[in-house]
Amino acid sequence: MIDLEGKVAAVTGGSSGIGLETVRLLLAQGASVALCARDEARLEGVRAQLQDEFPDRRILAQACDVLQGAQVQDFAKQVQTELGPVNMLINNAGQGRVSTFADTDDAAWESELKLKFFSVINPTRAFLPQLEQHADSAIVCVNSLLAAQPEPHMVATSAARAGVMNLVRSLATEFSPKGIRVNGILLGLVESGQWHRRFAAREDQSQSWEQWSSDLARRKNIQLGRLGRPEEAARAILFLATPLSSYTTGSHIDVSGGVSRHA
Repeated sequence: MIDLEGKVAAVTGGSSGIGLETVRLLLAQGASVALCARDEARLEGVRAQLQDEFPDRRILAQACDVLQGAQVQDFAKQVQTELGPVNMLINNAGQGRVSTFADTDDAAWESELKLKFFSVINPTRAFLPQLEQHADSAIVCVNSLLAAQPEPHMVATSAARAGVMNLVRSLATEFSPKGIRVNGILLGLVESGQWHRRFAAREDQSQSWEQWSSDLARRKNIQLGRLGRPEEAARAILFLATPLSSYTTGSHIDVSGGVSRHA
């Protein structure tokens, strides 16, 4: 796709799902990659697996809670020391909260807003001095279609996601004089652990994953008739994180299989 030899990327939430597939794709293109996640044991297992897959690549894995600013600052320092200053930052952390307005209390609102905003703010703040050292740096934020198409059963997450969409636009404007592009992707339904757990608990145990997920896609009005795959989201992230999208900033790519109804 593109030669990323000599480039350095940092990926938060990089030990599973979209984050992990993004790490793999970046390594496959020649980049050195640092990944972080909260579960240290899982992270070490993933690092060992990646090193086996890409023996010639430089990989750093460090346990880090992106909501803890000091931990993120320490992660950024380790990345610069071991791999060099990053060219690409992928902000990929945080899951959704299922709740309506009636059953979302103050603590839940505060928790959800903090997670969605500071999972972007803390890494961006920590890595910004490194990104400023390059002429072709990029930040990509993994967001949800809920930002533009809210759902009443995910009211807090929808509101927070919309705020992050606005934040991406604001950061793009502020950072453009520094040569740093800021973009995001808007995800629809993508295969993940939660969907496979729901599949395992399905009523009709004779249904295959393909049958079950196709039925789900029909119920959710996904035009392509299936859930997305993590690697498909990763390819959109790669595009935005690299010079492939050198004239794109403040933008979002819709990765929803046609379920989007927003303009």
